[in-house]
Amino acid sequence: MSRHVVCALSVVLLAVGLALPPASADPDREAVPNVYPTPQSIQRHGERVTLTPSMGLVARPDSDPAAVRVIRETLQANGVRQIDDKPRANEATVLVDDGSALAGLGVQDASGLPDEGYVLAAGQLNGRPVIVLDGHDAAGTFYAAQTLRQLAIRGAVPGVEVRDWPSYKARGVVEGFYGTPWSNAARADQFDFDGRHKLNTYVYTPKDDPYLRARWRDQYPPDQLAQLKTLVDRAVANHVDFTYAVSPGLSVCYSSAADEQALVAKLQSLWDVGVRTFAVPLDDISYTKWNCDEDQARFGDGGAAAGAAQSLLLNEVQHDFIATHPGAARLEMVPTEYSDVASSPYKDTLKAQLDPSIVVEWTGVGVIATTIRADQVAAAKAAFGHDILVWDNYPVNDYTANRLLLGPYTGRQTGLASSLYGITANPMIQPVASDVALFGVADFTWNDQAYDPQRSWQAGLNELAGPGLAGRQAMDAFADLEHYSLLNPTQAPVLADRIAAFWPSWENGDNTAADLLDTYLRAIESIPTDLANAAFVTDARPWVDSAGTWGQATRAALRMLVDERNGQGAAAMADRTQAQSLAAKAASYQYVGLSGSVNVSVGDGVLDKFVTDALAENDRWLGLAGRRPAADISLSAYLDHTAVKTVDGDDSSYFWSNRPPADGDHVGVDLGVSQAVTAVNVTMSKSDSPDDYLHSGVLEYSGDGRGWQAVQAFANTTTVHADLPAGTVARYVRLRATGTQTNWVVVREFSVTGPGIGPLPVTGTPTGSNLAAAADGNADTAYVAGSSPHPVTRWSSVCRAAER
Repeated sequence: MSRHVVCALSVVLLAVGLALPPASADPDREAVPNVYPTPQSIQRHGERVTLTPSMGLVARPDSDPAAVRVIRETLQANGVRQIDDKPRANEATVLVDDGSALAGLGVQDASGLPDEGYVLAAGQLNGRPVIVLDGHDAAGTFYAAQTLRQLAIRGAVPGVEVRDWPSYKARGVVEGFYGTPWSNAARADQFDFDGRHKLNTYVYTPKDDPYLRARWRDQYPPDQLAQLKTLVDRAVANHVDFTYAVSPGLSVCYSSAADEQALVAKLQSLWDVGVRTFAVPLDDISYTKWNCDEDQARFGDGGAAAGAAQSLLLNEVQHDFIATHPGAARLEMVPTEYSDVASSPYKDTLKAQLDPSIVVEWTGVGVIATTIRADQVAAAKAAFGHDILVWDNYPVNDYTANRLLLGPYTGRQTGLASSLYGITANPMIQPVASDVALFGVADFTWNDQAYDPQRSWQAGLNELAGPGLAGRQAMDAFADLEHYSLLNPTQAPVLADRIAAFWPSWENGDNTAADLLDTYLRAIESIPTDLANAAFVTDARPWVDSAGTWGQATRAALRMLVDERNGQGAAAMADRTQAQSLAAKAASYQYVGLSGSVNVSVGDGVLDKFVTDALAENDRWLGLAGRRPAADISLSAYLDHTAVKTVDGDDSSYFWSNRPPADGDHVGVDLGVSQAVTAVNVTMSKSDSPDDYLHSGVLEYSGDGRGWQAVQAFANTTTVHADLPAGTVARYVRLRATGTQTNWVVVREFSVTGPGIGPLPVTGTPTGSNLAAAADGNADTAYVAGSSPHPVTRWSSVCRAAER
């Protein structure tokens, strides 16, 4: 790594609050580089080995070829031009699977480590500088090579001893989302990523492959089967276990021998191209309807009947295929009830009848589990009675296609490895963007005891951004704008903190506050030009462009505040127009996919709120405060059902949350200034999701957003109405949740009545366009007379009284 890149990395790390190790004048005592996934043990040992233009590389005949390839690539990337299989005397040499060499360095070999474990050490052996890699097995040697790739920086490998192994048996990716499947090229790239990050599992189950679901009985055409073989070979080369998951539940007749044999024949065709792990997902189907009369006659009705039918089919596959194919991994299945731990007739039957060797996949408590804890895992194992493989629905975004989920991998308790078969994460529709979260998945599943979500997240962003300060700053800023998810319900935390710090400083007359905020907004504005990872940008194109435009919009809104403070009214109005135009453009970028065209969400609730708040401040400067309520909602929106639709006066449009509310979440309005309020009326839910409303809560108001006065509690009603006592004054009015629920929330309208809220009535002549705009409290609308006024014209409100 060049000196300027190291300096750039230092700046990035310091910018996010991470400390770098102190520099050392002694290169042999320099800090050990960070390695990801974090090793079980890495410590100083031996001496630093300089990578010279000519080096030796000695491997045993049975050493893993992929590991040897990675070692060669690493040496070449670090300036080694000649690699000798028979090293010259005292030539620096890499020794592969040489336990005796480790003993010579005073290091124990890898024979006593768990599967996939390895040892790596560097130092001097009989006067020769050596780097020794020793794997417990072929995968261990490959992972040792991947660690060497990270240790080899600045033209040397530090004197270290690494003793390392994975915490989890199965660690990887399950391509199981709805929508456009990944391309084969993207899958191949993913296998390379997996190998570099020591992920060992890939589950092939894209919902839109017809040969997995609708046409599961049919064999793949030869050309498609050949493509799958190419993928399997690429996976194997990266020590990734390619799992083929076929889902017959839409049409299978469980009691049909012919169907069972068709399923076995399908698995055999994949075995023939190198697949050794198989799964039979039975999720996202109905078990209240049979696909054939024979199943009705044999099993009857209900959950227990479904459990018995599924157990029969899976046990037959286990007996007729898995057990007859030496080298086959354990069969996996996804139950129809896959997202809870409650005892049920269905689960009880699987527990009793399903072959005990079969692994059950489970999403955690909830389809998207915000946490996975030891007590939940224990409950799942008790309910299913089988080993559990977690199908983790993060960072998958098929349910919220307007978002990229770029926050850290959080909420998974450490110490679960002894209780779980493994964890596979369901990625986003966007493969390269998924690598932000998958970096964390790899780090957690390799060594969960050492896992630090924020540290790992920053390392993943740095890797994805590549070298260069501008690119890393852009990646950090962009990931911050796409931070929100059900795992990470805080949106844009860095930007939100900067804006939160700006307002009180600005209101106290600190003009430097604008410069500080503008510096960060410039980084957001530059995201489209500064992001250096072309594949990532292609994946995230509409979000990237939206982010840049939001940066322009927020900077224009900030200039508007500066200009108004400087008394430059005309410039402020020009800024206002530009901010609104750019905000509309920023909100217009679309992603076309599973749900058709959806407007992408970038920093929603932060960027758009700043623009709205700045416009409200400009309204106050113009003497227009109090005319237009703004939405104030703690929940983020599903697709383009945004918060503003609660105050648009249109009952047919609505805000729709993308998660259930938690205790303390709220929906409400900000009136801009404290003013008299007489009544509140809120309408929730919609015809095709009648239970999507705030099920229990309290209506309350506040003048400052800190102290709140309760008006009334409510429960199990889609309409909340209250007439407030005379003299009530408030700026904020909200419904606050006082419990938890499973349904999302729809709010069609949140209406607050008061003498200063809404437009003033206007009558008069001459006729023209939009007479009401003369006193609607909106500086962005105008009444234009159709002719000159007659001298005797009288007005009930002066045209510009409310819009000076």
